[in-house]
Amino acid sequence: MNKTGFIFDLDGVIVDTAKYHYLAWKNLAQELGFEFTHEQNELFKGVSRKRCLEILLDIGGVTATQEQFDSWMIEKNEDYLKYIEKMDETEILPDVPKVLEYVKRHEMPIALGSASKNARPILEKVKLLSYFETIVDGNNVTKAKPDPEVFLIAAEQLGVRADQCVVFEDAQAGIAAANSADMISIGIGDAQVLSEADYNFKDFTEIDDGFLKKLITQE
Repeated sequence: MNKTGFIFDLDGVIVDTAKYHYLAWKNLAQELGFEFTHEQNELFKGVSRKRCLEILLDIGGVTATQEQFDSWMIEKNEDYLKYIEKMDETEILPDVPKVLEYVKRHEMPIALGSASKNARPILEKVKLLSYFETIVDGNNVTKAKPDPEVFLIAAEQLGVRADQCVVFEDAQAGIAAANSADMISIGIGDAQVLSEADYNFKDFTEIDDGFLKKLITQE
């Protein structure tokens, strides 16, 4: 039987670290003299840290030297790391371990494909690292989603053809990247927002063994 590669995004799919990103960006915005709202934070979904800071500075009407820009990038990340330092298994989103366990039990290769540069420490904190054969994150790629680079590298490292891979994503850019790579795209979250996905689920509690079996056999 052909192997099906399972590729998971991190933020909003396995854990919800978006709230910590938001707090860190909000803290930086306040330091720079303006407010950053939850609504504005939606612009950051699936976007690289560098691009997030560019958007934040646009929102605040703040100009920066390259030195200031680099310093604020570091400052935001250090603030964010203080939040994730306290993470544990309670941060895992509902039924994610059930799905990972099913896939692992059927000996299908599993990868992480995320823009996060902190993916490995987060997976260690929530004790899920052992499920993943490979981790492709912001440290390994040069192009952000919707470019499919992160997923194509993950497929290559799993030794599975791109069209034999399944991607779980919560962001439009991630769904677009998976579709561009000719992979099966599964949207986790709002089906209207993720309407381009091949399949949609509110969260992993809606995914049953029958659906996972169908993905593995690619019927």
